[in-house]
Amino acid sequence: MELDAGYDSGAQPRPEGHLARSDYTLEGGGSRIAAARRHAVAFLEKIRTEYGLPISRRLRESTELVVSELVTNAHKYAVGPVLMQLRIGASGVDVVVWDSDPAVPVARAADPGRAGHHGLEIIKKVAEKLSVEREPVGKRVTARLALTDAPSTA
Repeated sequence: MELDAGYDSGAQPRPEGHLARSDYTLEGGGSRIAAARRHAVAFLEKIRTEYGLPISRRLRESTELVVSELVTNAHKYAVGPVLMQLRIGASGVDVVVWDSDPAVPVARAADPGRAGHHGLEIIKKVAEKLSVEREPVGKRVTARLALTDAPSTA
C-alpha cells in the first residue's frame, strides 16, 4: 500500500484537506473485490495507527461496503483493470473507483421485490456524497463517508 503517494515529494500538490491517500490497480477477476476490501481495511488501520485518528466500526464497515459495491459494479460492467483511490481528510473518507465503462450508473427506485441492482441505493444510504464524473476513457465514481458517527437522535 502506498500512503500519501506524491504528497511529500513535491511532485503533486496535496488535494485540499486530504491527510493521506492510497492508490491501487485492481486487475481482472472476481478476486479483485476481496482484494479491494482488504486494501480498504489496511488503509484505515494504517490511518489509525500512524496518524492516531479514531476509526469507528461504522466507518470501517461502511468503507468496506462501499468499496465492495463500487468495485463489484466495475467488475461486472467494465473491461480491464479497475483503479481505486482511498483518501482521508477532515471532511471524511473518499472511496474513488475508476473503470473503463463510460455508462453512468443510475440508482433505481427502491423495490424490495427486485433481486440485485441495489448497490447504488445502498451507497446513497451510507455515504454523505456520491458523484460520478465522465473521464476521457470511462468514468470515476466517488463516495464520501463521514469520519464521525452521526449524533444519536434518542
